[in-house]
Amino acid sequence: MPVQLANISHTKFLFMGFPEIYRYRRLLFLPFFLSYVLVVVGNSLLLSVIRNTESLHSPMYILVSALAVVDIIVPTAIIPAMLLGFLFDLNEISLTGCLTQMFVTHFFSSVESTILLAMALDRFVAICKPLHYTEIMNSSMFLKVLLFTLIRSGTIMFTLVALAAPLSFCESNIIHHCYCDHMALVSLACDSISKNNAMGLVVIICFVGIDISVIFFSYVKILHVVLGAAAGEDRWKAFHTCGTHLMVMMCFYFVGSITFLSRNLNIPIPVDVNTFLGVMYIVFPASVNPIIYGVRTKEIRNALLRMDHQKFPK
Repeated sequence: MPVQLANISHTKFLFMGFPEIYRYRRLLFLPFFLSYVLVVVGNSLLLSVIRNTESLHSPMYILVSALAVVDIIVPTAIIPAMLLGFLFDLNEISLTGCLTQMFVTHFFSSVESTILLAMALDRFVAICKPLHYTEIMNSSMFLKVLLFTLIRSGTIMFTLVALAAPLSFCESNIIHHCYCDHMALVSLACDSISKNNAMGLVVIICFVGIDISVIFFSYVKILHVVLGAAAGEDRWKAFHTCGTHLMVMMCFYFVGSITFLSRNLNIPIPVDVNTFLGVMYIVFPASVNPIIYGVRTKEIRNALLRMDHQKFPK
């Protein structure tokens, strides 16, 4: 039970992500465990195929590899602890551990946004400016993208956590989430959180407002060029591919925005629903990205089949 002392700031917190169905928490173990296995196996297999296939050592597949690494790191930062909580009621976390988990999940989620942005721009250059592709997408460009990612994500997420660290938590030590989401923790503070709310809006503007606008513009231009040059079945394939990519990205950004803004703007979302959306925002893209950018990509699918034939010849 939470300790309520007006003059003491809590240093330990308890997760309570699904209060309405808490009595059935052990039943939640299986779907989240299977989801985590799918995430790790799918992304690890994708990394193995790209690493062992020399023809896939190109800018696009380097970005796909980076996306796979991030899609393993972020779920690993939260799901194993969630599973222990479901089975053994190990729901306690220190303030330091909470802030660390917060930085890792939010930092790498923002890195994923930048990778998706870079992938959209890579496809834009490859399709709309093919003669200049090797000139633009070179090692210098990758270094610039890396520096941009580290500076933008590192600065914004460090500030986000730094503003949360000195707050006093004297009301309750129950976090209504399955992991240390920024606003789930900050909403427990008895200090003013206006700066934290403002920083949350900065995150949305930088990683949703800007990134999704550039991504959407890139895919619109790609579709315009492809549909103008292709015919029949090729047009449908291009539309289907771009549409699938955009739908997965929209889910990532839309669900992330809801979970981030619901507390900032006091949107009345049930705790169980908000927790589920917060977890799905991390698990769903990590589960489907190996399929969207892997199995459904002809070059990776062929490489996977070749590896399979080498290991299990007829």
